[in-house]
Amino acid sequence: MNSVIETILNHRSIRKFEEKLLADEQIKVLVESAQAASTSSYIQAYSIIGVKDKVKKKQLAELAGNQSYVAENGHFFVFCADLYRHQLISELHDKPSQPVLESTEKYMVAVIDATLAAQNAVLAAESMGLGAVYIGGLRNQLQEVSNILKTPKYVLPLFGVAVGYPAQKPDKKQRLPLEHVYHEDEYEQDKNVYIDQLKDYDDFISAYYHKRTGGQRSDTWTGQMADLLSRPARMYMKEFIEDKGFNKK
Repeated sequence: MNSVIETILNHRSIRKFEEKLLADEQIKVLVESAQAASTSSYIQAYSIIGVKDKVKKKQLAELAGNQSYVAENGHFFVFCADLYRHQLISELHDKPSQPVLESTEKYMVAVIDATLAAQNAVLAAESMGLGAVYIGGLRNQLQEVSNILKTPKYVLPLFGVAVGYPAQKPDKKQRLPLEHVYHEDEYEQDKNVYIDQLKDYDDFISAYYHKRTGGQRSDTWTGQMADLLSRPARMYMKEFIEDKGFNKK
């Protein structure tokens, strides 16, 4: 096993950071690492907004559900699906682009490009001894987030990434078993096999929580997911995404 794989397998979300800002050179390396990620057809359909302003970070923290580590970190990045530059390119070359820019396919390309870039940045950060956590809570109130970041049409903030010097070392959460995630040649067709795998995972996660909390918690993963999926959230998203010019066709 090499050091890259060790870094990947040692991943854990860090939600408490030392009061130490990243240097500009560190930020540059992380952005360059993000840019080195694969991109569909060389489109590079994303942008990264680094937030240094303390007031804006505090505002974003509140919008994300009062998550303190959005404001208190070494640096805060916001990854955006971005087709704005491609609209400008079309105008520059006097070629029509609206049907393509507003297609579901290009929306997926932009989201995938941004996500690949973000994961590269996080891996680079962890290889440098830094910690990171993804912030999906920005999607709680995307209009307000867009207003703060002044994102134009065809630019959609997707999630944040807080990066910094770890001030904690949380336990690593065990992922789903490999055989539940990895299928060969075709998707698992036996529903009962699938359910048995979920039950085994529930037993494992329940024991993990029981040990971690000294018996105060023993909930299961499927129980968590069932509760999560029973509570509608961010149901405005389709309308907001289309208003930004994405996923309309």
